[in-house]
Amino acid sequence: MTLSQEEAFARIRLLRSANVGPVSYRHMLARYGDAARALEMLPELAARGGRRQAAAPADAVRAEIAAVRAAGARYLFHDDPAYPALLREAPSSPPILTYRGDAALLQRPAVAIVGARNASAAALKLARQFGEALAEQGRLVVSGLARGIDAAAHEGALAGGTTVGVIAGGIDVVYPPQHADLQERIAAEGVLVAEQPPGVEPQARHFPGRNRVIAGLCAGTLVVEAAPRSGSLITARLAAEAGREVMAIPGNPLDGRARGCNQLIREGAILVQTPEDVLELLDGFTGLPRSTFREETEVFERVAEEREAPPADIASLLSAAPVPVDDLVRASGESASAIQLALLELELAGRLARHAGGKVSLVA
Repeated sequence: MTLSQEEAFARIRLLRSANVGPVSYRHMLARYGDAARALEMLPELAARGGRRQAAAPADAVRAEIAAVRAAGARYLFHDDPAYPALLREAPSSPPILTYRGDAALLQRPAVAIVGARNASAAALKLARQFGEALAEQGRLVVSGLARGIDAAAHEGALAGGTTVGVIAGGIDVVYPPQHADLQERIAAEGVLVAEQPPGVEPQARHFPGRNRVIAGLCAGTLVVEAAPRSGSLITARLAAEAGREVMAIPGNPLDGRARGCNQLIREGAILVQTPEDVLELLDGFTGLPRSTFREETEVFERVAEEREAPPADIASLLSAAPVPVDDLVRASGESASAIQLALLELELAGRLARHAGGKVSLVA
């Protein structure tokens, strides 16, 4: 589909408005048909949730668009044919991305390679070898441009074919600084992707979002080396929630950097030792992973026939403890549409937090 400039502008403005996240953005588009109408309704919905809220300033959006153009980047909307199909299916996928490079590459079958920043020399060698071998076989290797395993996977993939770098900051921000040349090479020979607006320096809260984009782009995620509480394991869990294959290379149990991979394997991830193992798992992937390391999550569904349903009164059912939306539907006896509208109002008012696995809670 081709968006008008007015609708594209309204979509960017809607997503940049305070308290509008991927889920609320999609619900508003589904309910009101277009972003212009959703923007008109935003103050009313937020007021019904208990607080005043205005749309993002139009001048700020104009400045953002100018910055995207100055960076040599472009926007990619969730319903554009060029938007990666697997990422579109993933829970809470970004409604709008910015990118540099060849967007057509995003249609290729992709595999994520992630791991420790302070990786061992052996693990770095493996990441390069896997990245190069998988790229030679036509796989699009995806990683996060971090130090260690990520960088090694990108370098290997560029030697064998091409790669996608998903960054936590804006499309015009280099992070870490020592990867400036690598980031520029990926933009020139592959694709560089960002969810945050230009100019945004990556902060700790941005990395889980980057990780969900990495996992969502790919049929499978391979963890090469990782500590038990690392960002790489977050990526693996996000891949599992999206119903994708989760793979790990086993390591020495005496090395703390290998314990995360060993833990994943114990919990159901597939043990792999060669690039051929990865290709065997992912060739002809049908959406039914062989790994048992996965969690079910709520999938956003459009319910156009119930668009006019009034919001449910669910305030008493919510607390600071995350609860599945399905549980709210069952406990309230209300329709899913009424529940979603009530959640939307609370979120736009800044009173609702969304969590992995389709769970919600009141903001403490």
